[in-house]
Amino acid sequence: MPPTILIVDDEPNIVIPLQFLMEQNGHNTLVAQSGEEALEIISKEKPDLVLLDIMLPGVDGFEVCEIIRLNPEWRNTRIIFLTAKGRDVDIAKGMVLGADEYITKPFSNQQIIDAVKKLLEEPE
Repeated sequence: MPPTILIVDDEPNIVIPLQFLMEQNGHNTLVAQSGEEALEIISKEKPDLVLLDIMLPGVDGFEVCEIIRLNPEWRNTRIIFLTAKGRDVDIAKGMVLGADEYITKPFSNQQIIDAVKKLLEEPE
C-alpha cells in the first residue's frame, strides 16, 4: 500500500501543487487547512508523513508537531515543516519539538521529493 501523506497548509496555491507532486510520486494524500483539522485527520487516518506549515489558523504547526510527538500512537509519524518562517530560532524550535526535517518556502519540488523519500525509507 502506498504511503499516505497529510498536507497541512491554508494556502491553496501551496496545497494543490504539493498534492499533485505527492500523487505523481505514488503517494496517497490527505489535506487539512488548519491545525485542528490536521489533528482530527491524524487521529482517524494515521498518515505516514505530515507536510506541515507553521502559520495556520487556530492551532499552529508548532503545536501540531508537539501534540503528534506526545501521543504514543502517532510518535513515529514523520514530520516535515514547510514554512516561510526561516529564522534560526524558528528552525531550532521546530527541530526541538520533533520535526524530522525543516524546509523553508520557497522550495523546489526536488527538495520535497528528496526529503519525503529519505524519511519514508528510514526505519521508524
